[in-house]
Amino acid sequence: MSSDLKDLYQEVVLEHSKRPRNFRVVEGATCAAEGYNPLCGDQLSVTLKLEDGVIRDIGFQGQGCAISKASASLMTGAVKDKTREEAEALFARVHTLVTEGPDKVDPESLGKLAVLSGVSEFPARVKCASLAWHTLHAALDGRSTSVSTE
Repeated sequence: MSSDLKDLYQEVVLEHSKRPRNFRVVEGATCAAEGYNPLCGDQLSVTLKLEDGVIRDIGFQGQGCAISKASASLMTGAVKDKTREEAEALFARVHTLVTEGPDKVDPESLGKLAVLSGVSEFPARVKCASLAWHTLHAALDGRSTSVSTE
């Protein structure tokens, strides 16, 4: 990873961790799920309002490491006003990015989410970065039960 991308990764992760976007429960949510990473204790919930197959509002709450919180914050901004299918496709691309690296996905096509490419250099942190995404997937599937990234 280039020095510039590494600096941006650290800056964005810290910013979204300190001041997460959409850190709230969505009133009148139609979908919800809980996520937990037992390896490090990250725990979060995702609530969203799905109308006509489109994510009209989304929020998250919980506690965890900076990467977990930043990823959830970035995710909520990225999937709002997307269809269920668009959100699922984005999840697949982000998951490939954090597990296999930026060589396997065009990072520029991911916008701000491209900064998560830095996670691929730290395999132990992949579950932190993907927890919110797995929880979103569970919420969209109608599984209000807990998901685990074990």
